[in-house]
Amino acid sequence: MSLETRSSPLPLLFRRRSSGEIKNLATVSSSLLPAFGTVIDERLHLKEYVIVPYDRRYRLWQALLVVLVVYSAWASPFELAFKAAAGGALMYVDLVVDVFFTIDIILTFFVAYLDTSSYLLVDDHKKIALRYITSLWFVMDVASTLPFQFIYRVFTGEMQNGQAFGFLNLLRLWRLRRVSELFKRLEKDTIFSYFWTRLSKLICVILFVVHSAGCFYYWLAAHHKVPENTWIGAQVHDFKHRSVWLGYTYSLYWSIVTLTTVGYGDLHAVNTGEKTFNMLYMLFNIGLTAYVIGNMTNLVVHSAVRTFAMRDAINEMLQYVSKNRLPESLREQMLAHMQLKFKTAELQQEEVLMDLPKAIRSSISQHLFRNTVGNAYLFKGATEDLIGQLVSEMKAEYFPPKVEIILKNEIPTDFYILVSGAVELLTYKNGIEQSLSKLGPGDLAGEIGVLFNIPQPFTVRTKRLSQVIRISHQNFKQIVQPYNEDGKIIISNFIQYLKNLKEDVREEIRFLTDYLSDLTMEQTVASNEEPQNRESLDSHEDGNVEGTPERPITKPIRVIIHGQHPKENNNSLGMLIQLPNSKEALFILAGMEKLKSSTTSKRFLHTDNFKEGLLTVPPGHRKMSFAEISESKSHL
Repeated sequence: MSLETRSSPLPLLFRRRSSGEIKNLATVSSSLLPAFGTVIDERLHLKEYVIVPYDRRYRLWQALLVVLVVYSAWASPFELAFKAAAGGALMYVDLVVDVFFTIDIILTFFVAYLDTSSYLLVDDHKKIALRYITSLWFVMDVASTLPFQFIYRVFTGEMQNGQAFGFLNLLRLWRLRRVSELFKRLEKDTIFSYFWTRLSKLICVILFVVHSAGCFYYWLAAHHKVPENTWIGAQVHDFKHRSVWLGYTYSLYWSIVTLTTVGYGDLHAVNTGEKTFNMLYMLFNIGLTAYVIGNMTNLVVHSAVRTFAMRDAINEMLQYVSKNRLPESLREQMLAHMQLKFKTAELQQEEVLMDLPKAIRSSISQHLFRNTVGNAYLFKGATEDLIGQLVSEMKAEYFPPKVEIILKNEIPTDFYILVSGAVELLTYKNGIEQSLSKLGPGDLAGEIGVLFNIPQPFTVRTKRLSQVIRISHQNFKQIVQPYNEDGKIIISNFIQYLKNLKEDVREEIRFLTDYLSDLTMEQTVASNEEPQNRESLDSHEDGNVEGTPERPITKPIRVIIHGQHPKENNNSLGMLIQLPNSKEALFILAGMEKLKSSTTSKRFLHTDNFKEGLLTVPPGHRKMSFAEISESKSHL
């Protein structure tokens, strides 16, 4: 019969194979993780009747024991101070609690442990038992579990409430280590609030100290030779024969007043033993108070650390504005940007993303911005591979209202895609600011300067709170360069966008009108050449039928033409054109005056600018004069 179907007294705690039980990596203790460079076997195959230390059900059992530890921490000092309570109903409750801890001692012989040298769980029963028996933990666990008072009563038949049994019961405080381990686990568990977990721990420490100090102080008074010459005997006559809860109330009152350094003076030390205990208790309170105040300060400051940082940064910024006498409008922009930076810090979580691997950061960017980039006009029709790489290199930013994202005539380092919000394109004519256009979600800003590699032609200012994603000029070129077809699609989309621009926007880009005119003429020439190319192709086909040797079809040649020979003037830039296949088309190009005088077209079409911008001139192009071009085409 298999282990799964075999009956067992504790079937929920034992398991044969538990590797498949790990559903959450956060449940694995950091002590179970191997060091760097350590090779381990990822397969976890444990022997029969071995308990995994991070098993969920074993953790529940440990949580139950913590509840019983809380009772032991209260009962042990209380039974020492008040003998009447120790011999009553509390003794039977102690026996039940001791039974649970006895079961835990037995279970510990079946709990696997981590070998510090190999970082593997040891499931050998002999090694587990030997390790536990030879440790101090086994001795203290047994000593804190044995019911000495009950054993004495069984063997002697007498009920003994001597002081020795009271001090032996204090061994149960050894169990408090379980509470400390529980709080350590809860502090690392993201399910629970760190603030409330830490605060609960501080409250538990304070309550335990108050309870223990009060019980010890009462014990000193109860065992003094002259009861009236004690701190409580001076206030309550014959206090030994009064109610247990009356004495406990007085004890807690004195302990709290002393711990909080209030000291009303109504309950004070009378004999030498009480004065000695008070001195030791107050010295201990100094350290406890420092511990509590330090932790509370840390919790409060931690929750407001961003607020403090924001206020300090704003104060420094205001001092800078005042010293340099900056205008009020610029001061408001700086203040709005600083406030927005701290408001969006938790949303952006840059410090969190920087700690993540690049693959995870890329996946996050794909989830957040892939649709936005794919729907932008510049990248419509581009492959998913290109879009994915672009998204991975983009950074998200927030801008408050009325803040310039791009300044006119600045060097084009980045261009932006608007995710949310709105911006407007601005220009200045005769010192007057004019709004040319408005952009909304999905629109691009700054791409004209990047693609043409010219100073930014517009100032871009936000109209309201806007979120943008940006990519640098260099990253954009490096990503697009291997994708020739996607590059053509991007250029086609860009040219179509330029054609659809408003007239007043075109006027702000000096060479744009000439550039679009050249494109239109090239398209016209190409359309005129197409019928001739078809006739030539037909004639070639007829000639082949008659046996005429086939003429090779050469690829179009791109050249730079000049108004004079390039050697005569080295500063002549010329213009890049595609060499026509006919004399007529060549003469049309040669007769265009703008080819000789248009400096704006030359600036855009010059080889150096092509290398710096997105468009690149194919290698091997030649510089030719009109005469050389005519000679090269004379065979036509």
